[in-house]
Amino acid sequence: MDFACLWLALLLPLVAALDFRYHHQEGMEEFLKSVAQNYSSITHLHSIGKSVEGRNLWVLVVGRFPKEHRVGIPEFKYVANMHGDETVGRELLLHLIDYLVTRHGKDLEITNLINSTRIHIMPSMNPDGFEAVWKPDCYYSNGRENYNQYDLNRNFPDAFEYNNVSRQPETQAVMKWLKSETFVLSANLHGGALVASYPFDNGAPATGTSHSRSLTPDDDVFQHLAHTYASRNPNMTKPDQCKNKMNFHNGVTNGYSWYPLQGGMQDYNYVWAQCFEITLELSCCKYPREEKLPYFWNDNKVSLIEYIKQVHLGIKGQVFDQNRNPLPNVIVEVQDRKHICPFKTNKYGEYYLLLLPGSYEINVTVPGHEPHLTKVVIPEKSQHFSALKKDFVLPFQGQLGSLPIPNPSCPMIPLYKMSPSHSATTKPSLFLFLLTLLHIFFK
Repeated sequence: MDFACLWLALLLPLVAALDFRYHHQEGMEEFLKSVAQNYSSITHLHSIGKSVEGRNLWVLVVGRFPKEHRVGIPEFKYVANMHGDETVGRELLLHLIDYLVTRHGKDLEITNLINSTRIHIMPSMNPDGFEAVWKPDCYYSNGRENYNQYDLNRNFPDAFEYNNVSRQPETQAVMKWLKSETFVLSANLHGGALVASYPFDNGAPATGTSHSRSLTPDDDVFQHLAHTYASRNPNMTKPDQCKNKMNFHNGVTNGYSWYPLQGGMQDYNYVWAQCFEITLELSCCKYPREEKLPYFWNDNKVSLIEYIKQVHLGIKGQVFDQNRNPLPNVIVEVQDRKHICPFKTNKYGEYYLLLLPGSYEINVTVPGHEPHLTKVVIPEKSQHFSALKKDFVLPFQGQLGSLPIPNPSCPMIPLYKMSPSHSATTKPSLFLFLLTLLHIFFK
């Protein structure tokens, strides 16, 4: 009988129990490779690039179709350890991976979440910094920056002012990664406070800086996303959790209201990757003792899962021509919340708009042509693990290869410097045309 049980155990896909300790690069890689091998039907492990010192920037994808994008299935991501000395997020994401794969097929909610979403998890964006920490400290350690002594969360192009820093390999890898996927929702995990912070981190008068804030056109959605996470963390909403630090109402803040930040990743995601991203500060102490890690997992487990589910807010679909060919690079936005860099369909003609329940007028526009306006109502009770599906068929014959379309991507320059007020963003075709000319001349 004992031999039979042992033989059965050997046949079952098992990953060694993930303990609550800090996993350095070798241990993290061993765990990720074990998960990818033992749960190969729902996971895919790949590196998006290398750090300055040559360490892999690993991403584990969890989903029903982990190796490739499928139309209608939104892409979600978590990124941690941008600052090497902020360590809690790194360990939480490893435990999240363990939680997801071991409950697939057993827990209905987790199974539905995995089957309806491609979840990309990057436990460490700054592995060199993590390995450089020789004396952990609650407030600052020598591993905060990457090997070249650059703060990776100040290293991205900025929509408000020129960020003329040397773009680091880790940053370049993430920027390339964002172009390769249609990410819809994201969060980056940090330490040093307890708060969910939402864009913008930088600002201009057009976004409300005269009122000590900097708001996006989707501020209602961002506030909802931040509250979704904070309200399910038992300590994040409590006042004065981090002694001698700023208190945040209900554990939420606008990034600029907290402190202005140039070259941050969450603003870059929103402006240039069409991905809603917030920043999660998960511990008062940046590098807490290992014995505290189980408590952080218990405090954040529900929030981490609930936040992923928000990728299914709003509306999604495809844009076709009259022959049902998908149309890429078509602007799809809500009429009264246009983005400084318009949201467009991907190569499959897909679009995703994160929206709260309500009535909206959707503007579908091929640049240089008249807009197609459609009113949609997003119900209070959304479909289970799916946004409202709405396809659009435009009066074009054949694909848009023969139609005059401006440069489909926005130049990575301070777009808000070119726009004195939000009114400029209500004229995307002219605005993009002028930006494209500037991009051509100054590229």
